[in-house]
Amino acid sequence: MGTITFSYLQKEELNKLPEATGVYCFKSGKKFLYIGKAANIKERVKNHFQQPSYRDGLFLDKITKIGYWATDSEIEALILEANLIKKCQPKYNIVWRDDKNYFYVGVTKEDLPRIFTSHQVKENANYIGPFIEGTGLKRTLTYLRKVFPYYTAKKHPKNSCLWCNLKLCPGPFPDKKEYQKNIKNLIAVLKGKSKAVLKNSKREMKKASASQDYEGAAKIRDQIESLERVLAHAKISEEYSLSLPWHKYGVWSDVEKRLKKILETKNKIVRIEAYDISNIQGEEATGSMVTFINGLPDKNFYRRFKIKTAGKPNDVAMIKEVLSRRLKHVEWPYPDLILIDGGKAQLNAAKEVCARLSLAQIKVAAIAKKKNKLYIEGRKKPILLKSLPREIFNLILQLRDEAHRFAISYHKKLRQKCLLGK
Repeated sequence: MGTITFSYLQKEELNKLPEATGVYCFKSGKKFLYIGKAANIKERVKNHFQQPSYRDGLFLDKITKIGYWATDSEIEALILEANLIKKCQPKYNIVWRDDKNYFYVGVTKEDLPRIFTSHQVKENANYIGPFIEGTGLKRTLTYLRKVFPYYTAKKHPKNSCLWCNLKLCPGPFPDKKEYQKNIKNLIAVLKGKSKAVLKNSKREMKKASASQDYEGAAKIRDQIESLERVLAHAKISEEYSLSLPWHKYGVWSDVEKRLKKILETKNKIVRIEAYDISNIQGEEATGSMVTFINGLPDKNFYRRFKIKTAGKPNDVAMIKEVLSRRLKHVEWPYPDLILIDGGKAQLNAAKEVCARLSLAQIKVAAIAKKKNKLYIEGRKKPILLKSLPREIFNLILQLRDEAHRFAISYHKKLRQKCLLGK
């Protein structure tokens, strides 16, 4: 963590605070009273004064100035908050440190360390924290686990598990040296040293390329890109309204205009449905549908489908089945845009279903995870996700991740039910 220099304002200047993600502090003279993080600094600080909790009442009248530091992402804010609390020892954060709502990230003292969260610090592990918000911390670890796969189970897996198939766990036979390096980098990121991790990784990538280890260089490159995406765009707020700001400030129409331009359509884009297929070697294959209206999730229109297609795993056939079953429900409002998890083959499958059911007016797009590209009906070439305007990038990723989360949760339930039946 580099040197942080807060910008300061008086209590009477709350309206000058930025509407940005970051950390804030309350000070009495030179002493820190309290440090917090927020998706919207201005709103969060105002809330302390306008709707004070019992705890707020203990220090509000002692505040002489308010400091703030804007960050690029919510993950950066969460990590920075934890490190600043540890460094600055603000009185009222420390008073509440024993609160059961405080979290630590534990790293076991093993050759292949496990990662876990805990309210308590014990001798059997090393700990990072404290983190004030448990939900935000767990979501951060979920994002980072995609970059640095790690173990969580107390018993080392003897066979490939669900997490291994999802590439969130290195499996039963990991490369010990590589795993330990991943854990070291994960710890560094959680301590606010992400820039150093990226710098070292880029150096390693160049070194591997220079020695003609192109496969190794490509692997490091992919990890660098994944970490950069997480740090720049991952959202950890509990409410979507915090991570999808157009809802809050009433500018969805502006986002819709940009989206229509990218999709090359004049039709309105109000209702978006995203689909994801979840299966492991064809077992208990499921499909999920999530619906966003005006950029926000509407869980009244979330649907799950147990795949009936027999035979070997076939994502294209499964997409066709799920879409056919969904679009035959005329009592459900039709979407303006369908977003499929997949590439060109999945896109063509979705277009075929829409055409067959005389619903060609529905726009179709597909997001390829590994290639980080967006395939759009009617466009010859895919679009790189990172080239999209930030609000469109965030929207597409929110849709994809929510559909994936919903599919995985249903798939796990079916697998558990199947195992219990055996």
